Amino acid sequence: MDLDGTVTVRKIWDGRAQLEEIEANGQAGRFEGLTLFLYNPEAHQWRQYFANSSVGVLDQPAIGEFKNGRGEFFDQETFNGRAIFVRMIWSEITADSHRLEQSFSDDGGETWEPNFIATLTRERETPKSPPADSAQALDSHEGQHDFDFNFGAWKTHITRLEHPLSGSHSWVEYDGISNVSKIWNGSASLFELEATGPAGHVEGVGLRLYNPKSHQWSLNWANSRDGIIGTPTVGGFSNGQGQFYDQEEFQGKVILDRNGFSDIKPDSSHFEQAFSDDGGKDWETNWIMTFTR
Repeated sequence: MDLDGTVTVRKIWDGRAQLEEIEANGQAGRFEGLTLFLYNPEAHQWRQYFANSSVGVLDQPAIGEFKNGRGEFFDQETFNGRAIFVRMIWSEITADSHRLEQSFSDDGGETWEPNFIATLTRERETPKSPPADSAQALDSHEGQHDFDFNFGAWKTHITRLEHPLSGSHSWVEYDGISNVSKIWNGSASLFELEATGPAGHVEGVGLRLYNPKSHQWSLNWANSRDGIIGTPTVGGFSNGQGQFYDQEEFQGKVILDRNGFSDIKPDSSHFEQAFSDDGGKDWETNWIMTFTR
């Protein structure tokens, strides 16, 4: 089947990351997706994370690099119950056009079957945004606008525990700016953070995605040092507060991670991250952010 639409790309971290927003229509209906590209300066590789608005969950990243004007990215995932390889190829790159092809292989990479091909040509005029009363804007899934309070630019003060879960009480502070921009009419958003303090410079990006099936949000975070998205925290808002959880590994030990949004007002809000190494009985706060307009 064929689809036609628009892809808009914005630069993050001065080009070391990018967000690609995709809107297209075809015989099967409307398609909305996004791709977050993150560069790992140590590995000299890019990670390509994709999500579509019907699910609101980031796929496993394809990882690779560009050589001689051609980019190749690979990952392994499960398709119809089978482990397969996925390959993404960027080619025919000029100033005003390029081509992307996705292929699957179920024989260890000996043969590849293309299943998604995109040809992109430069748009000379900025496409008009859909009207506010479009069907998409009127979609009222419960919770999909929970992060609307966070859109815009914020003065951001950060307090960070230097050595979590070690008994340490040494904290460092940073001050900076964060910007939150709307995606998919609010059912996704991009959080960009840059701050500086005595302990150095912090540069990070958070992609928040709403899952209309589970009515939950997943919060995905990466910093510019490695360009890798960690385990997403998942949850939602209730009574004006947001709570999000995940289980992950920290310093060789499996822990619980909790992210919380509270004290939400038109011109300010509060965020805390806490870890637990005893199954949630006790929580140690290690990262605090206060936002003001």
